[in-house]
Amino acid sequence: MNYEMIFCIVNTGFSDTVMDAAKEVGARGGTVIHARGTANKEAEKFFHITIQPDKEIVVILAPTDIKDAILHAVYKSAGLKTAGQGIAFSVAVDDVVGLSSETPAPAAETAENEKQT
Repeated sequence: MNYEMIFCIVNTGFSDTVMDAAKEVGARGGTVIHARGTANKEAEKFFHITIQPDKEIVVILAPTDIKDAILHAVYKSAGLKTAGQGIAFSVAVDDVVGLSSETPAPAAETAENEKQT
């Protein structure tokens, strides 16, 4: 299975909004990193918004086939035209370890399969 890493940078306090929107379209979880923005007054004038310096970065590892749905849901709930003033983007991921797309078999079923072999 192919994966994408989705980054969403929002004003502090909007990471739950991002995760709620992402989970509604299939994301399983994410990681929140506290950050500080460095935008200047020219950027504020260009985007016609007031930029808050304290940020949260929500990082979501998601299967490629639901990446677009997550990006659209996140932007709709916490995009630039909302109080979250978020931006979101994705980056292709080459390799992933520690994840399984299959649910592990129950221990009893595993034991039965070992007896048959």
